[in-house]
Amino acid sequence: MKRLNSSTVDIPRATRPRIVHFGLGAFHRAHQAVYTEAPWGIAAVAPRSTDVVTALREQDLLYTVTDTTTRVIGSIVEALHLGSDATRVGELLASPDVTVVTLTITEKGYRSGPVIGALAAGLAGRFRRGGAPINVISCDNMTGNGRVLERAVRESVTGPGRDEMLAWLAESVAFPSTVVDRIVPATTPEHRAQAAEALGLDDAVPVFAEPYRQWVLEDAFAAEVPPWDGARFVPDVTPFEQQKLRLLNGTHSALAYLGSAAGYETIADVLASDWGEKFVRGFGAEAAAVLPGEHGPYVDQLVERFRNPAIRHRLSQIGSDGSLKLPERWFGTLRDTGSQPLLELALAAWARATEPGASTGMTDPRSGELAACWSATDDVEAVRRLLRLIDAPDLDSLPKAVATHLPALRAGRVEL
Repeated sequence: MKRLNSSTVDIPRATRPRIVHFGLGAFHRAHQAVYTEAPWGIAAVAPRSTDVVTALREQDLLYTVTDTTTRVIGSIVEALHLGSDATRVGELLASPDVTVVTLTITEKGYRSGPVIGALAAGLAGRFRRGGAPINVISCDNMTGNGRVLERAVRESVTGPGRDEMLAWLAESVAFPSTVVDRIVPATTPEHRAQAAEALGLDDAVPVFAEPYRQWVLEDAFAAEVPPWDGARFVPDVTPFEQQKLRLLNGTHSALAYLGSAAGYETIADVLASDWGEKFVRGFGAEAAAVLPGEHGPYVDQLVERFRNPAIRHRLSQIGSDGSLKLPERWFGTLRDTGSQPLLELALAAWARATEPGASTGMTDPRSGELAACWSATDDVEAVRRLLRLIDAPDLDSLPKAVATHLPALRAGRVEL
């Protein structure tokens, strides 16, 4: 079968990058890159692995996205590696032709890793070359992600001229907050075969996604942005942010840990169980009780999205990095309500997943510290240590209730 490239597919494309994106993963390719059309080309930067960079270059930066159909996306016009292509990345960030930087580096990328330092250095180069205004846009699942990103960048500015640089950031660089939403499972060999069959060409880096997608952006920019057809520009993203983080992301994480305890592999598998839909609706009601507005239709939509059998979203993928995700997704609801039965059950399932020897396939940057919490004399104390470790000592009234669920979960039973 012929390879997907510019000689086998002819689509309209930008000739130069006007956007720099950090994080060349499947989510970006199924989300921001789909919203972006010529003449707004993207220079996409992979922070670590060169695999996707190499594969994209070999097929002239074209790839496919499959939802209800399979189509070729051509908005990426450069694929770069942050290490080996550092000079080019710096040139792009300094160029007045580039007016937008976007990021999908996951929650942990704002605490460690090379991207924030490289971004700050690139913005410093832009400042020295005239300081053209620019928008720097986080597309990661965090409360106030624009403020988080701005703080991380400002803290990375050091050395002579720091005060002048910080003043320029405040005046000429916008950090709008956003909400992004689309379920994008990790690509499998089966996905690649399906995309090839649909297209009649071999794509080494296809992406599969649900039909639904959402992008809400705070309408607070310092420079020109693309039209991004289908995106929503609003004065305040907070209502959308809370709905998405607490209902969708919060439920997703809960299903990952509970489903793992029950021996399931994907979210669709959990929704096909005798308790999956009931849990989604009950958890959604708990989280929505402290949010303004009506959220019943949103929860109905979640049920349909989660049960989609074509989206085999693995629980191990969703449940990874829980120590970083859960404070955003669960703890706000717990602090607002004091206690919720299904959230306590979900916390117990997460706690079970951190036990030494738990076979979940999930990873966490603090896995060693989490496992060490189980040296406690009993489950209640272990849960207390876990909550303290992930910065929730104020939830100290929960460990006893959470620990009562552990025996059933260890036996593979989910009891609502």
